[in-house]
Amino acid sequence: MVGAGRITGIIIAIAGIFLCLAAGAFLASGVLTDRLTISAALLGVVMILPVVLILVGVGSYVAIRGRQEAREFAEVEKEKQVLNMVLTQGQVRISDIALEMNVSRDQVEAWVRDLVGKGLFSGAVNWKDGILYSREASQLRADQRCPNCGGQLELVGKGVIECPYCGAQVFLST
Repeated sequence: MVGAGRITGIIIAIAGIFLCLAAGAFLASGVLTDRLTISAALLGVVMILPVVLILVGVGSYVAIRGRQEAREFAEVEKEKQVLNMVLTQGQVRISDIALEMNVSRDQVEAWVRDLVGKGLFSGAVNWKDGILYSREASQLRADQRCPNCGGQLELVGKGVIECPYCGAQVFLST
């Protein structure tokens, strides 16, 4: 579950703060009612303080790390969205992706480069024209013709090429 680390960290930190307040109230009430000496109360503070600091420190660390993981997960989801757009459309312009996702073109290019680096994107990229091609589109030969009318075929989705003239669809085997 995304964000669970952040929530867990906050709970741990709050538990540490609650423990500090409860111990402080207990020790203060003992001193005020003369059941504890001030030196005994100070010893109690010295003994509880490391536990409180550890709980608050660990809780803060887990909360910060959980927030970072949530950001990383959101970034992975955006990369996944880019990859899905390319696979379903066959070819897509980087500028169209940027418009649809409401991000900059540079951000889309960074995601594509990251996907290529991870080995998740195996199509072709025309950086000059800003077009991404799925693997099927990059393997489509320029001379492929429609079996129905002889028109030039275009990739329209994952494993599907279509004739823009007569509408015939040809399914590629993967």
